[in-house]
Amino acid sequence: MRSHRAMVGVSTALALAVAACGQKAAVPYRTEPVTRGTVNESVSATGDVSALVTVSVGSQVSGIVDKLYVDFNSPVKKGQLLATLDPRLFQAALQKADATAASARAGVAKAQAALADSQRLVGRDRELAQGGLIATSELDTAVAARDGNAASLEAAKAAVLQANADRAQAAANMAFTRITSPIDGVVVSRSVDAGQTVAAALQAPTLFVIANDLTKMQILANVDQADVGKVREGEDAKFTVDAYPGEVFRGRISQVRQAATTTNNVVTYAAVIQADNPDRKLRSGMTAAVNILAANHDNVLRVPNAALRVHIDAPAPASVPLVADARAATGGPRPPRDPKSAVLYKLVNGKPQPVSVTLGLSDGQRTEVSGQLAEGDQVIVSGGAASSSSNNTNAPKSAQRGPRGPF
Repeated sequence: MRSHRAMVGVSTALALAVAACGQKAAVPYRTEPVTRGTVNESVSATGDVSALVTVSVGSQVSGIVDKLYVDFNSPVKKGQLLATLDPRLFQAALQKADATAASARAGVAKAQAALADSQRLVGRDRELAQGGLIATSELDTAVAARDGNAASLEAAKAAVLQANADRAQAAANMAFTRITSPIDGVVVSRSVDAGQTVAAALQAPTLFVIANDLTKMQILANVDQADVGKVREGEDAKFTVDAYPGEVFRGRISQVRQAATTTNNVVTYAAVIQADNPDRKLRSGMTAAVNILAANHDNVLRVPNAALRVHIDAPAPASVPLVADARAATGGPRPPRDPKSAVLYKLVNGKPQPVSVTLGLSDGQRTEVSGQLAEGDQVIVSGGAASSSSNNTNAPKSAQRGPRGPF
C-alpha cells in the first residue's frame, strides 16, 4: 500500500514538473513613470533650398556671344552690363532700316509735290471750262489725277510709318545685343561662354541666373497629404542640411500652396518656409530635412508610446464598456472605436491594472494623456508572461509606428 502511494506521489511530482517545464517563465514587467511636461506635435517633410527672388536672364535675339563681363558669384547691380552679342549684323539691319525710312520720307515729299501740281492744274482747267475754252472731260481728267495724287500721298505717309516701325525694331534688336541685369543680386549660374552661339528662335535661352538676396532663403517643403491639415501659415519650422550635420536652422511658414504634386502615387503639397541666412551657409539646391511644429502643449501628463502598444489579457477597466465586444461576439455590428481613447496598464502592488485614457498630442516618443493616471504612476511598457507588444487600434498612428523625423 505504501509503495502504491509512493508511486502516485512520484507520478504527481513528475506531472507537475513536466507541466512547469511546458510553461514559459514569467518575465518581470518593465515600467516607466508617467511624467509631466511639454508635448510637441510635428510634421516631417523634405524640400529644396532656393533664394527668395531668382531671375533667369536670357537673350531676345540670336547671335554669337562677343564678351562676358561677369562670372559665377559676381555681385551685380540693376542695369549692369553682363554680356554682349556680336552686333555687326544688327548694325547692318539698323542702317538698312534707316535707309528705308529716309526713302519713305522722300516718297512723301514727291507725293506732296505731285499733289500740289495736280491741284494747280485742276484750278486752271476749271477756269477754262467755265469760259468754254476746254471740254468738260478734260476738267474731269485733271480732277481724277488730283485725287490719285492725294491717295499716293497717304500711301507714302503710311510707308514712312512702316519704315519707322522697322527701324525701331532694328534699334531694339541692336539694344538686345547688350545683356544687362534686371535686379541687384549675385550671379549664381552662367550658361554661356565667349564665342558660343545662342539661338532665340523658339524661346529666349537662359544665359545667367541671378539671386536677389542670398541672406534670405526659402525652402519648398513637400508635405504629405495626410499631414497638410496640420500645417498653417505662421508656424515655426526647423530644418537641417547635409552640409552642416548637427546644425539646426530655423524658419517660418509663409505659404501653403493649394496645388498638389503627385510623384509615384504620393500626393504632396508645397509649404514655403522662409529662413534667414546671414552667414550664407545655405545654398540654392540643398536638400533640407524639415520638421514643422504643428502644435505645442505644456504641463501635461505624458506616457511613453510603448505603453500604448502593450496588450495584457486582463479584465477591461470599469470605465470601458463591454457592449462592443458583446455585440461583436453575437454577430452584431461593431461600433467605431474612438481614435482619441486607449487602454494602458499601470502596475499596482505588482499586478497590472487596466486604465482607460484620453489621448492628446504625440511627438513620436511620448503621448499626452488624461484619465485615471497621476504623475509618477508606473505604466507597463513590456514584460509579463501574458503580455505582448501589439498595435493598439486606439493608439495614435505616431504611437503605433514610433518616433520619426530628423529631430
